Amino acid sequence: MPAVSKGDGMRGLAVFISDIRNCKSKEAEIKRINKELANIRSKFKGDKALDGYSKKKYVCKLLFIFLLGHDIDFGHMEAVNLLSSNKYTEKQIGYLFISVLVNSNSELIRLINNAIKNDLSSRNPTFMCLALHCIANVGSREMAEAFASEIPRILVAGDTMDSVKQSAALCLLRLYKTSPDLVLMGEWTSRVVHLLNDQHMGVVTAAISLITCLSQKNPDEFKTCVSLAVSRLSRIVSSASTDLQDYTYYFVPAPWLSCKLLRLLQCYPPPEDGAVKGRLVECLETILNKAQEPPKSKKVQHSNAKNAILFEAISLIIHYDSEPNLLVRACNQLGQFLQHRETNLRYLALESMCTLASSEFSHEAVKTHIETVINALKTERDVSVRQRAADLLYAMCDRSNAKQIVAEMLSYLETADYSIREEMVLKVAILAEKYAVDYSWYVDTILNLIRIAGDYVSEEVWYRVIQIVINRDDVQGYAAKTVFEALQAPACHENMVKVGGYILGEFGNLIAGDPRSSPLVQFNLLHSKFHLCSVPTRALLLSAYIKFINLFPETKATIQEVLRCDSQIRNSDVELQQRAVEYLKLSSIASTDVLATVLEEMPPFPERESSILAKLKKKKGPGAVSVTELDDSKREGGELNGGGDRGPDTAAMSASNASTPSPSADLLGIRSAAPVGAAPPSAGSLLVDVFSEAGPAAPSAAVNDDGFLSSAPPSEDPATLLSEADELLNKFVCKNNGVLFENQLLQIGIKSEYRQNLGRMYLFYGNKTSVQFASFTTTVSCPGELQSHILSVHKCLETDLQLPSRRLASDLGGSILIC
Repeated sequence: MPAVSKGDGMRGLAVFISDIRNCKSKEAEIKRINKELANIRSKFKGDKALDGYSKKKYVCKLLFIFLLGHDIDFGHMEAVNLLSSNKYTEKQIGYLFISVLVNSNSELIRLINNAIKNDLSSRNPTFMCLALHCIANVGSREMAEAFASEIPRILVAGDTMDSVKQSAALCLLRLYKTSPDLVLMGEWTSRVVHLLNDQHMGVVTAAISLITCLSQKNPDEFKTCVSLAVSRLSRIVSSASTDLQDYTYYFVPAPWLSCKLLRLLQCYPPPEDGAVKGRLVECLETILNKAQEPPKSKKVQHSNAKNAILFEAISLIIHYDSEPNLLVRACNQLGQFLQHRETNLRYLALESMCTLASSEFSHEAVKTHIETVINALKTERDVSVRQRAADLLYAMCDRSNAKQIVAEMLSYLETADYSIREEMVLKVAILAEKYAVDYSWYVDTILNLIRIAGDYVSEEVWYRVIQIVINRDDVQGYAAKTVFEALQAPACHENMVKVGGYILGEFGNLIAGDPRSSPLVQFNLLHSKFHLCSVPTRALLLSAYIKFINLFPETKATIQEVLRCDSQIRNSDVELQQRAVEYLKLSSIASTDVLATVLEEMPPFPERESSILAKLKKKKGPGAVSVTELDDSKREGGELNGGGDRGPDTAAMSASNASTPSPSADLLGIRSAAPVGAAPPSAGSLLVDVFSEAGPAAPSAAVNDDGFLSSAPPSEDPATLLSEADELLNKFVCKNNGVLFENQLLQIGIKSEYRQNLGRMYLFYGNKTSVQFASFTTTVSCPGELQSHILSVHKCLETDLQLPSRRLASDLGGSILIC
């Protein structure tokens, strides 16, 4: 055991610490600690009262044991008793124990508060500082309620010593952060602000931390601090290193205070007073000038202090964004740091230039450093610096350099760290869309993006390229050709298959004239990827196949064979099985006209905010952009196509609940009516449900000058009408409502509803002419025993058609009600 000097105040503590250090194992250490805890417990519970020295020694031992990681469940009261001692060392140990071990919800808080009140009112600066430190360390709400009104008085009192003022300011800051509703400055506001003029630099440094925090929450109350902060900053910046000798750090006058002052000014807009603003601009110019001067010391501490002030000054210049000269100078200064040997400086320079790039005054100056930034992206060893370089390239991109920057980012993406690939993909996708003048370049870029980093291409990205291709007719043929060539690669990513299936399903006909991309070649190419894809992609491909039947009737037999195979119609996945069965049935029973209507091209997407932007904003990186940034590009002439949130999912290609208007009017409201004289639906109208109400178009009857119907067109014979009626009837296998019969005179519709064993059917008769029918009657004939189970109720609807309707309600369980 090492010898303990006679002058040591607590010999027993030194011996105990030495014994712990000499323990050879964890078990020996625990055994020695348990022995000491038993001894201390017996001393505290003994009949003999302990003097202050003994209490201090035992409390110190408990504190040391706690710092070793062991729980302490006694000794708190003895520590509180030490607070009433008049000896500094005993009071210090008591406050130290309380600050470390006493919980903010402890029952002893009231006793501790009483002791603290006594010390604050003692006017002993040492005891006052100990009490203030304890309040700040514990920071409980009870302490805030007890001392929130007392501490500001101590802070601004004229007879308070400087060291106590520093402690009071930092203590008040701690209470404000934990209980802001209890710290109300009120009448003390102006006096606290004027602490910025205090002669003691330590008081100013502590006070400015408090004022900065208060200003962020209540800027109007503390706006008078701006002129005082500028005045104090001016005195520091213009002073020599010898003027503030006690606060000069490696030849830099008061660097911490300077940084705090610059940070405080960032809470407010530029000063309105011309004199104050001029003085501040002079200070900022002086800081930029000093950054150009040769260093006064080779020590790293000197450069750190000097650069800390410089970067805070640049942050203030960027915050104001109103001084073009300062912004350009700041950009040039940061440009010098881009090739500095210190990694931290390069990182900070890139980060600050990301913000500078968003200013209209400094954007061009930032662009001059593009080659340096690209080189940093390629050669930097630190991944965080490379990420900041990518952020800066994203921020400085515009129409003049978009292709160069996107190409460099794509090149870097092949070797980029996995942690930043997803964000890089989003940024490339946004830049390609935002600055695309030639949309064929946009398509090439996105397909390259999928090829290089397919695993990191989210749904939002490939949704977006689909939307833009659909919305722009001039790029559809090129997109179909490009994606067809991309799919020929031996190994292509599943996202490429999704894009290929969608685009070829919509626009494959645009390249079908080339024998190398004939309809059957397109189908075989897509189907060769089918078995390697996930279920959602297979579902999309099935939708593409049914589209092929509409685009290329010659592929119908081949595709039906694929849909008919057991692996499709008996697939274990319900979605795939349902699609295969429905598409097979649709291709078999639907007429060419119905098939063309159901499977027409997707309509243009509405223009909305890009969902890629929304995803990038979640990253919250320095390069993340706001929604308005993309909107600005529209005003610049870069019109965006497509709408964000509505993604082209697999189901959208095949089915939708919206109906397509028919050339014939739907008088009964069973399907949406087309305007008079409207043209047949174009290829851009909405897709309809596979089994929608839309039937073949029936020619409208002509009305002669006498108000009578003219004869029906000679081409319409009873056999034709019967055939069309059969097609309409087949649809009721899978639906309850629709048109049952239709010609140039009459439209008959049916609506039905069923609940368990009960059924109700409504028959509607519509007059398609402009004259009223006379002597119109309806009859329901039911064969055999069915007649006794149906109850028919005749009811005339109040419509302009002046036609009756018949409602049939049937009880399928044995008695049928017809209404």
